[in-house]
Amino acid sequence: MNITYTIIGFTVLISLLAMNKERLMRNLMMNPYRIKRNREYYRFLTSGFIHINHVHLLFNMFSFYFFGPVIERIFYQLFGGAGGVYFITLYLLAIIVSDLPTYFKQKDNPQYNSLGASGAVAAVIFAFIIFQPLQKICAFFVICMPGFILGILFIAISYYQGKKSNTMINHEAHLYGALFGLFFCIVTYPASIGIFLEQVRQWSFLK
Repeated sequence: MNITYTIIGFTVLISLLAMNKERLMRNLMMNPYRIKRNREYYRFLTSGFIHINHVHLLFNMFSFYFFGPVIERIFYQLFGGAGGVYFITLYLLAIIVSDLPTYFKQKDNPQYNSLGASGAVAAVIFAFIIFQPLQKICAFFVICMPGFILGILFIAISYYQGKKSNTMINHEAHLYGALFGLFFCIVTYPASIGIFLEQVRQWSFLK
């Protein structure tokens, strides 16, 4: 679980620094216009390590703290010593891939900015769901349901929020990060889709 905790520590450090240094925040956040105009491609990655405020940071890292170690352990079981590489690749690629649709949509809009690790965290959560779809996940510690059902609701809500949101929190990145998490697991370990379907078939609403 060292990789999960290292990512959390690094993200907290960079986020806190950026919250107290407005210039650093502006230089690291996702700005499609500046990426296109100035070729500042690093923003695809750095935007995933900063957060708009402490609540945003806490929510993402708290979620990652619960699900990250599980997926890290599963990847080591599946891929041996290379498990850590797979885990880091999932996380970093999810940051980038989850922002690509927004980049193409907003690349001519100099006013658009977004930030946060939500896309990467969503990818990890959905990797968890594909391997353990019946494991109950509690939203806000109150509403608990099997992961695959919560996943469906999460995708629907993220799609809706992405259509109407006007904040720097990119809700569309939640959606595309989640889908990338599923895609990554299916491509790197094709048997995962069979594992998912077999478990879901056993589920009953009455259980």
